[in-house]
Amino acid sequence: MSTTNWVDALSAADLPTDDVQGLLIAGRDIAIYTVGDEVFATDNLCTHGHARLCDGFLDGHEIECPLHQGRFDVRDGRPTCAPVTEPVRSYPVKVEGGRVFLQLD
Repeated sequence: MSTTNWVDALSAADLPTDDVQGLLIAGRDIAIYTVGDEVFATDNLCTHGHARLCDGFLDGHEIECPLHQGRFDVRDGRPTCAPVTEPVRSYPVKVEGGRVFLQLD
């Protein structure tokens, strides 16, 4: 039986408001997004141009890569426009007790 490991990422008070923030969590470069009251997390590296997504533009549920303007859906990491064709990995997120936790395994 496997157990789910949740990693404490940051205080919910430190979340950006309708924006993206890059964090190094458990040795991984992660992008944390807030859209309204929702929180999402993906790898922070674009699968097309190897740019950091936290340097891109968040528009609703889409993050635009700052290098070639490809877009990903922050809810599941799927590409939403060219030149991006490969999804970026997304991670489950939960907010409890004023802390944000990510499931990284």
